[in-house]
Amino acid sequence: MTEQKPLKSDLILHWLIVTSMLCLLIVYNVVCHVMVADIQIPLEQQQRVFIRTIFYIIAIILFPLANLIRHIFIRLNETMPGKTTAKYRYLLTLIVSLVSIEIVGLFGFIMFILGDAFNTLYIFSLLALLGVFIHRPKLDEYHQIIEALRLQKLNAGS
Repeated sequence: MTEQKPLKSDLILHWLIVTSMLCLLIVYNVVCHVMVADIQIPLEQQQRVFIRTIFYIIAIILFPLANLIRHIFIRLNETMPGKTTAKYRYLLTLIVSLVSIEIVGLFGFIMFILGDAFNTLYIFSLLALLGVFIHRPKLDEYHQIIEALRLQKLNAGS
């Protein structure tokens, strides 16, 4: 139990990044509500539908891709030699996976600017929110990286 507390405190920066990603989603939505008339550039319906479809396809691809990238990064964090700490390795993993998901939230903002309704903004924002929840820092992943690096050091020392 005493080991859990330092692990949780190691992830404070990680959680700050998650919080900043959530704040970005909130900012997108607030800006769209406050500046509706000022930021919308009406685009033809047919063009908007095409762009929205492309964005949905990219979002559908990004979710499993971000999950795969996160999985690969975590395995690399556990196996790659080097002097970087587990905290830094996991931070890099988190940033890459969250940025790839935050793009989905940006799609809603872009579609709103192009003249789409609030529901498109909300759909993309909720998808991004779901992605941030899925890719939040997880104590067990971080602990696995710490243990793998500890075993690496032990094996290198013997």
